Amino acid sequence: MGTKYKGTKKEVNTLNSFIKLTRAADSVRSRISSIINTSEITESQFYVLDSLYHSGPLTQKNIGEKVFRSGGNITLVIDNLEKQGYVKRVRGKEDRRYFTIHLTKAGKNLMDKIFPEFLSAVKDEMNVLGDSEHKELQKLCKKVGLKNSH
Repeated sequence: MGTKYKGTKKEVNTLNSFIKLTRAADSVRSRISSIINTSEITESQFYVLDSLYHSGPLTQKNIGEKVFRSGGNITLVIDNLEKQGYVKRVRGKEDRRYFTIHLTKAGKNLMDKIFPEFLSAVKDEMNVLGDSEHKELQKLCKKVGLKNSH
């Protein structure tokens, strides 16, 4: 279902693209999040753990940039993960004001369990597209996502 807005052809087309992109993303995210929500962590916590699991130790700022969360929000997420024993903060040796966030053994074990289920769900969601469609979708999403960074 598209927009009911009665504007120019370009406006209606633009709104319909936005609506379809948003609905598709929300729909996929909703189905995928059910996998994450069966564990003892939130979606935000999963994406922080995922960043550390695949990239290794990162600064809080780097994690925030990777998972598109604000500084205050990422601090709370990391605080809660630390309380649960999934991450630890390590103070910088050269600049003691900065911390690097590390995945603990418990955090790695949790991701070893959850990530394959997450990946399977993502593959199931995205298997409606062929290889060339995946490449086109990636290209279009990047183009829209990077619009203001030029």
